[in-house]
Amino acid sequence: MSTTVETARSSVIVAIDGPSGTGKSSTSKAVAAALGLSYLDTGAQYRAITWWMLTNGVDVSDPEQIATAAAKPVIVSGTDPSAPTITVDGVDASGPIRTQEVTSKVSAVSAVPEVRTLITALQRSIAAAATGGIVVEGRDIGTTVLPDADLKIFLTASPEARAARRSGEVKGSDLTATREALIKRDAADSGRKTSPLAKADDAVEVDTTELTLQQVIECVVTLVEGKRVAA
Repeated sequence: MSTTVETARSSVIVAIDGPSGTGKSSTSKAVAAALGLSYLDTGAQYRAITWWMLTNGVDVSDPEQIATAAAKPVIVSGTDPSAPTITVDGVDASGPIRTQEVTSKVSAVSAVPEVRTLITALQRSIAAAATGGIVVEGRDIGTTVLPDADLKIFLTASPEARAARRSGEVKGSDLTATREALIKRDAADSGRKTSPLAKADDAVEVDTTELTLQQVIECVVTLVEGKRVAA
């Protein structure tokens, strides 16, 4: 087999969407690492711009202020699945973007059309530059960002399972409060006018409620390998 054909088969673009707590990040990173693909956490980019606005005095309850400031921060995402990085204006933001304050505000910021336009363009450029293939995870990848992705996967899970996973990640968190917060964010992300959280018509849905993380990873790897063979 020629090297050109091998490269074409390996250069698969995988879009993995779904709400919080379904295992998107862990699955996407593991699949990318297992198959030698790049990895992009698009949610981290929206968190990064939200964190920048919070630390630079932008009123994130005011869509006009958000829109005006959207183009100011320079966000750079590393795509190594074993050590993904994200910087804002050259500053490592991987820790600060995971705070509860950012989590509670990111839906409002990401709903502003000007923000989505800028971040979507950034995501597409990163995917286009990943000549060896890439796994891109988020909420609107298969529907808006990369509608021509080679494989689209939509992860789901019951609110109870998702809340349990999230509570396990954050020590001392309240399970009921976590569940309510997840449902509230689902409604915000699914109901926004610009690029809402939605399953693409041609996406493969994987319910992770009763599956271990390893089982989900194996399932997705199998789907990607199947797509490679068919290419």
